[in-house]
Amino acid sequence: MRRASKKSLSSAATASAGPTKAVSKEVERIDQFFYTYADNSSVMIDPEGIETLCSHLEVPHTDVRILMLAWKMGCEKQGYFTLDEWRAGLKALRADSISKLKKAFPELVQEVTRPSNFQDFYIYAFRYCLTEDKKKCIEIPVACELLNLVLGLQFRPQVDKLSNYLKAMDSTFLCGSTHPFFMKTRCSIDMLYLDCVSVPK
Repeated sequence: MRRASKKSLSSAATASAGPTKAVSKEVERIDQFFYTYADNSSVMIDPEGIETLCSHLEVPHTDVRILMLAWKMGCEKQGYFTLDEWRAGLKALRADSISKLKKAFPELVQEVTRPSNFQDFYIYAFRYCLTEDKKKCIEIPVACELLNLVLGLQFRPQVDKLSNYLKAMDSTFLCGSTHPFFMKTRCSIDMLYLDCVSVPK
């Protein structure tokens, strides 16, 4: 039986390792991208790092696309990106640099605004805010800002009406068991408004 030459064995090994090496190189670039903004002590991208990231992306830190990015990464703590979250999100977006992340934004917006994903994003936006200090309630001004950020462009008249109603409420907080922000099976902002104004005080 003819033995394989060292050269052919080496070529076969390189071919079989090719995809693995490509993946590891991609992860390495994503990790390098992460450490551009991460805090050295916490090994996380903190609020200051996110502001720098936004500056490089040429978007304000209040841009809804940053919230969409957090949703894509599955971030648990408001204002912080961990390395694992960053890897998961940026691998899915195929983005290992600022230029690639910028190019990925339109696709990300399309993904989030699909009816099958938008309800999940909507719920995530408010739960994401609640994770800070394990809060169970959200301040009404913050809730109104989130409504404006998440729904304002699509449903301006309804969001304005709902925000005015919430600001007129006696309470300064909305708790998870009582506030009307989780749409559940309803996808209509009009229905959300009707549900809100019918909530007994």
